[in-house]
Amino acid sequence: METMPNWLHKRAYMTPDRIAIVENQNEWTYRDLQRSSLRMANGLKKRGVRKGHHVGFLMANGIETVLCLHALMYIGAVIVPLNFRLTSAELRYQITDAELSFLITDTTYIGKATEAIIETEVSLLTWDRVEPGEDLSEGLQTTIALNQLHTIMYTSGTTGKPKGVMLTYGNHWWSAISSSLNLGLDVSDRWLSAVPMYHMSGLSILLRSVIYGITTVVHSHFDPKAVNESIHKDGVTIVSVVSAMLKRMLDELGSAHYPETFRCMLLGGGPAPYPLLSTCQEKQIPVYQTFGMTETASQIVTLSPEYMLSKQGSAGKALFPSELRIMEDGKEVEAFQHGEIIVKGPTITSGYYNLENEGDSFINGWFHTGDQGYLDDEGFLFVLDRRKDLIISGGENIYPAEIEAALLDHENILDAGVTSIREEEWGEVPVAYVVRKAEHVSEQELLTFLSERLARYKLPKRITFLDELPRNGANKLQRRLLGVKR
Repeated sequence: METMPNWLHKRAYMTPDRIAIVENQNEWTYRDLQRSSLRMANGLKKRGVRKGHHVGFLMANGIETVLCLHALMYIGAVIVPLNFRLTSAELRYQITDAELSFLITDTTYIGKATEAIIETEVSLLTWDRVEPGEDLSEGLQTTIALNQLHTIMYTSGTTGKPKGVMLTYGNHWWSAISSSLNLGLDVSDRWLSAVPMYHMSGLSILLRSVIYGITTVVHSHFDPKAVNESIHKDGVTIVSVVSAMLKRMLDELGSAHYPETFRCMLLGGGPAPYPLLSTCQEKQIPVYQTFGMTETASQIVTLSPEYMLSKQGSAGKALFPSELRIMEDGKEVEAFQHGEIIVKGPTITSGYYNLENEGDSFINGWFHTGDQGYLDDEGFLFVLDRRKDLIISGGENIYPAEIEAALLDHENILDAGVTSIREEEWGEVPVAYVVRKAEHVSEQELLTFLSERLARYKLPKRITFLDELPRNGANKLQRRLLGVKR
């Protein structure tokens, strides 16, 4: 069994005086973070939390959540991050499915947490009511096994019931190492986290920063003005975003530019619209597109820096220890042919908790992602869309992301989402939902605009104007909710 030191324990020993966390102008060194985490770990042990217990947290972004994460790692509990945007009923499903022993919450979500554990045997702990113990490591987990289960993290549940993805310490470790081999690492790096810590992107930032020995700048939520200011004032060098976040940041930035010290806009969450990338190119913003998911412990494909311009629109190549193929009808396809993206490597989950019969996704060590894409003649991945979102109209394949990207090319469109409706003649046809800047923009104007960029069969059957589009906690578009009254 391969082991290594507890990550925070080792980091605090190696570089105790480095800044670990910055939040609202407050700073915690790695020594501070370790001591507080040890105290809370011993406090949680007094309340009955033990190694191997499945423990959920329902907490807002902040230092308390960071401490909770590391305290649970010191105990050796299995961590179950929970989405505070879900209803109590949705949370109850995940709490029950993950077989939680404890749920830790903060004062913000105490009401929702209390309601979510009704008719369960889960013990509820409120973070600020847990009395800290001593900052001693005796009886705590100062060594971890790489095959030890670290996290059960639920997929966003864009269709059907969410599934609990099991991730080990080894999965997270290799994810951190893979990313650093591609993006590089500088002791002065500061990674801004404005994405939820219950989400894979937020959690991975916290874990990587400790492994790397760099600083995490924590924001309670995403605000484009606050993020732009932090890049300038807090020395931020890396930010993780999805396209919708980046677009708002650029709109707020206006004619200004980011400092030269800013070296990486890590862009995930699906294919990026070309207009967005072009704007970043003009402003010399280093955007590194990625492809990944909860099942791969964050990114597994990333565009190397030197290909940002020449391979615009590509997610890149599989990170160093991982492999990638495009398959269709059980066979690997040639360059530029569309098919399902399958991946293999040490970051990939061993499966879903309580779902032993999900074998179709894991075949001979390869994980079948359900995403559609192709490789060019140099092996660069271009992600098209989710297979479940594919629209087949009159026998033609239509990718919603392509239509969304074309809509976002219009100067008066802020956000766009495309789904399908049933139609007798063609089977399915695309329909679009957009958020516009100017009220005078009409459906006919947009259709004329699209007709210059898309084949006729790809044009939306109708375009509906909304005040906002449904997005989950990670700002990913939820296409299944388009057109649903909420």
